[in-house]
Amino acid sequence: MPSTVAIIPARYDATRLPGKPLIDLGGQPMIQRVYARVRQVPEIERIIVATDDRRIADVVAQFGGEVQMTRADHPSGTDRIAEVAATLDAEIIVNVQGDEPLIAPETIMAALHPVQSEPDLPIATTCEPLEPSDVENPNVVKVVCDAQGNALYFSRAPIPYPRRLDIAQTLWRKHTGLYVYRRQALLHLTALPPAPLELAEGLEQLRALTHGLTIRVVETTHHAISVDTHEDVMRVRQWLAKLENRGCQSND
Repeated sequence: MPSTVAIIPARYDATRLPGKPLIDLGGQPMIQRVYARVRQVPEIERIIVATDDRRIADVVAQFGGEVQMTRADHPSGTDRIAEVAATLDAEIIVNVQGDEPLIAPETIMAALHPVQSEPDLPIATTCEPLEPSDVENPNVVKVVCDAQGNALYFSRAPIPYPRRLDIAQTLWRKHTGLYVYRRQALLHLTALPPAPLELAEGLEQLRALTHGLTIRVVETTHHAISVDTHEDVMRVRQWLAKLENRGCQSND
């Protein structure tokens, strides 16, 4: 199997939730919750938290995780993981967002397997069914794919446009933020200048499509919850409390 390393980018100065990686979720900081989820994927040989903040680094060290300090001026998490990836000899890099403490190991494995099995595939990512209430929401990224499951386009707008609603609603998919890169593709991508489509939509994955890099999109059945607001924090805490209650009842 190709050597595989997961890198979790984590920065302290999030606009809406400063200190987000360190928010307590059921007695553990969020970054520890994410790290623990990734550890459940047997194909991943090593997990590294990439951060520019000493507070995050100290917390990761306290729970026994591996951390690498990065520059503070990276414009995106992709650039941050590329700095770490450049120092590694792994063939495959898994980019797990540091704000998804409930990410299912099965989701990670689903995105990982195509890159492991297809030597010429540079990038894979994930999607899930789009809730009707999110069709017009620009904060929810949509994706459309070709017959092979490769991304045709990503957008904040509804795609495809519902001129035929009965058809369009069967094709609507929400793009989720997990990526698997072949290491050389990641380093090549982050060395390219931002593309016009990327700047217009505010979506860095459009840089890859602009330059002809294939992105395989794998649909998953596990709903992703990204923590971006205080309301998201409460949702995750409630979900964890339900899991704990189920565990206690099963032990009775």
